[in-house]
Amino acid sequence: MSPTRRTTRRPLARRRLPRVAALAVLVASASACSAQATEQWSRGGMPEGATDQSLITQTLWNGAWIAALATGVVVWGLILWACAFHRKKKNSPDQLPPQVRYNLPIEILYTVVPIIMVSVFFYFTARDETEIMKVSGNAPVKVKVEGRMWSWGFTTEYQGKTAKVEGVPVDLAKQSVENPEGPQLVLPTGADVEFELHSPDVIHSFWVPAFLFKQDVFPGDVRNKFQIKTLNRTGVFVGRCAELCGVDHSKMLFSVKLVPQAEFDQYIQSQAGSAQ
Repeated sequence: MSPTRRTTRRPLARRRLPRVAALAVLVASASACSAQATEQWSRGGMPEGATDQSLITQTLWNGAWIAALATGVVVWGLILWACAFHRKKKNSPDQLPPQVRYNLPIEILYTVVPIIMVSVFFYFTARDETEIMKVSGNAPVKVKVEGRMWSWGFTTEYQGKTAKVEGVPVDLAKQSVENPEGPQLVLPTGADVEFELHSPDVIHSFWVPAFLFKQDVFPGDVRNKFQIKTLNRTGVFVGRCAELCGVDHSKMLFSVKLVPQAEFDQYIQSQAGSAQ
C-alpha cells in the first residue's frame, strides 16, 4: 500500500468516527425511549403509581380498556360484515336484505348482553371504589388540606407534633417538573396517611397524578376524607387543583415530597410548631 493511500484513509476514518458515535447514541436513545413508551402503554397512559391504592386504580383502568376494545372489535366486525355481505346488489337494486324485526331471540340478546356488561362494570367499579375510599381513622400521619383561591395550605400532625405549610399562587414562568413551585407537603414512605379536605371559599379539587386519585374540596364541609395506604417510593410529585375555581386556577400548584421515615422524623422535628 502506498503512503499516499494510507494518508488518505486516516482522515476519512477520523471523519466517520463522530458519525458512528452519534449513530450509536441515537440507537441507545431510541431503545430507551422504546422501553419507556412500552411501559407507558402497559399502564394505559397512566403515570406510575406511588401508593398501594394506585395498583387498584391501574388494574381497573386496564380492565376497562380491555373490555372497551373487545366491545369495539365486535361492533366494528359487525359493521364491516354488514357492509361486505349485505350491500345493495347490482342486479337487484330494489331487493332488501333479510329483515329481523320481531325476532324475539335476537331482541332478547340485544337487551341481555348490554345489561350483563354494565352490571360487570358496575360491580368492579363499586368494589374498587369502596376499597380506595376506605378510611380507618388510625393512620399515624394526618394531613389537613385547605384549598383556597388560589393556593394550598397543609397542616401535618404526627406523634403530637404539627408542621404547617402555607402557599401562595405560583409564578408559572418558574414552574418545572424538576423544581416545582408552590407549597410542598412532606410525607414518609411506608406509612398510611389520612387527608381531611376543606375550603373557605369555593370548590377546589385535590389531585396528585402519581396517586392516581383526586377528590373535590367543598367549602364548609370537613367530612371529605380519604386515606393513602403505604406510600411506596421516594421522590417529588407535582399536584394541582383539578376544578376550575377562578381566574388564577392555573397557578394553584403544589408538590408532594415522599421521603424515608428517618428523614420525615427530622423534618417534623425542625418544623414542629412553626409555619413555613
